[in-house]
Amino acid sequence: MQPEGVTVVLEPQKFDGEQIYRETALPFAGENPNPAMPKVPGRIREMRKLYEHGDGSYLRKCRNFLRQGRFMEDYEDDRPWTGDVRRYFPTYHDFDVRQLRGYFTWRTGVRKGEYGPIAASLAYLYLYELLCGIGSSSPEDSLRKMRAFEKGFLDSGIGDPSMRKNLRRWMLEYAVLHGLPAEMVRSFAEPAMLEKDAALTILRTSENAADEAVFSALCVFGGNRLAQSPAVAKEEERGKHLFAEVWRGAVRKGTEKGEDFFEACFGERKTFHWYPLSNAVYAEEGGHPDIDFVLDGSRSYHCRGGRWTEERYEELYFDRKRLEALLHEADRAIRKYLKTGRNLQERAAEAWARPYVEAVLEEDRKAVLEASRPKITIDLSGLEQIRRAAGITRDSLLTAEELDGERSGEEAVHRLTAPAMPPVTTFKAPASNSGTAMSAEAIHKTEAPQQTEEETAVFTGLDETHLTILKALMRGETADGQIRSAHLMPALVTDTINEAFYDEIGDNILEYDGDKISLIEDYREDIAAILGGRVP
Repeated sequence: MQPEGVTVVLEPQKFDGEQIYRETALPFAGENPNPAMPKVPGRIREMRKLYEHGDGSYLRKCRNFLRQGRFMEDYEDDRPWTGDVRRYFPTYHDFDVRQLRGYFTWRTGVRKGEYGPIAASLAYLYLYELLCGIGSSSPEDSLRKMRAFEKGFLDSGIGDPSMRKNLRRWMLEYAVLHGLPAEMVRSFAEPAMLEKDAALTILRTSENAADEAVFSALCVFGGNRLAQSPAVAKEEERGKHLFAEVWRGAVRKGTEKGEDFFEACFGERKTFHWYPLSNAVYAEEGGHPDIDFVLDGSRSYHCRGGRWTEERYEELYFDRKRLEALLHEADRAIRKYLKTGRNLQERAAEAWARPYVEAVLEEDRKAVLEASRPKITIDLSGLEQIRRAAGITRDSLLTAEELDGERSGEEAVHRLTAPAMPPVTTFKAPASNSGTAMSAEAIHKTEAPQQTEEETAVFTGLDETHLTILKALMRGETADGQIRSAHLMPALVTDTINEAFYDEIGDNILEYDGDKISLIEDYREDIAAILGGRVP
């Protein structure tokens, strides 16, 4: 008789309230069929009891995570787990006890600066905690720890590229939510986004921006071809100036239809709904206060009644063809104007842009022409120096009584006024019978006997005082005594005598170095001839 078959049905084991299905070895005779289950830390057991199923919504899931995370904020463990697990928007409730103990063990090391490998889904738990303020003392502390995670975990090659992208986005949004300084917030933003924002701000306000800044902003949207234009390679400063002026001129004049040229290229700044941390497990208790946050000149965030909006320029509305046409025509015309590089083909579709470019080139032609004209500069700075020197000399020549008299009234002014000079009469030496100029000796023989000293003063254009000073200098003497007794200033005496002889000599005959008057020896004989051939 064959034995009847036996079917054994095992009830699923329950572990901390969860059913666990797994292969179970049948015990041999004498063995205990129910060995003791691994010990579950009481803190984890209590944490799991805090989960509320509710309506099962995503918001409920985030609130459960916040509640459980705060309960486990200071928990540490020492049971590593090295398996792999994948969950989307993971929370504590999605992992079994072994995985949770492995996570808290890993987190204990991270808080000490030790970043070991772990499944990405469990690593996300740590970032969610920081976003919810779990394990940090302030928003700034959360951001500091996120940066440390990026360096210690992602930069070491443990994480994946998508985690880094999410982290950078979360740091920016988290900083805006907490109203941290804009400079700090910008340090978390994607560099490419900030570069475009900065370029848009410069192009919108190009009248107040430097040529270099405007040209660099155009290159952000015009690409490497514009940056490498031969027009800039040949004359960098001038080339960048011309490109910048083309853009400024287009903005000033508007489009051919009278529209704002900047808006025709980049559209208006528009308002969009903004959902910060929407792709993270994040919950915020209470409503968020109204706030206006300006990130830069092209992007800002606003919260009203708990709803967020973002103001920005959207690339979907950019007219890149218009901008590229302006830059291509500018590059073509500027290359031709500067006679550099390969000529670009003229495009009929870009005819609308030519007036903007030609207006700039015409202004540059005028500027070049104006710069080529000789400049006559009259330096009047020496005049003030002469006045100061003359004032010092005058004061040194005055007696104490005269200084007192100057302060008391007009009498001193009358004494200090130089005698009026008679009109200058140019002296012409009489010609000889042969038609050649007479020598100084002949002049002395023919003229000296017929002229008195007063007559000599008249034809030289000098009064008696200045003539006496000149004769003293001709004899190699100083004229300080005569100048002082006549209350004259050496600088003015020098100018007066030089002017009287300029028509005949064609140059100055005296020099004044601020200390004394000297005769220029090259003209001694010419002066003697004019004074009658000898100096008494």
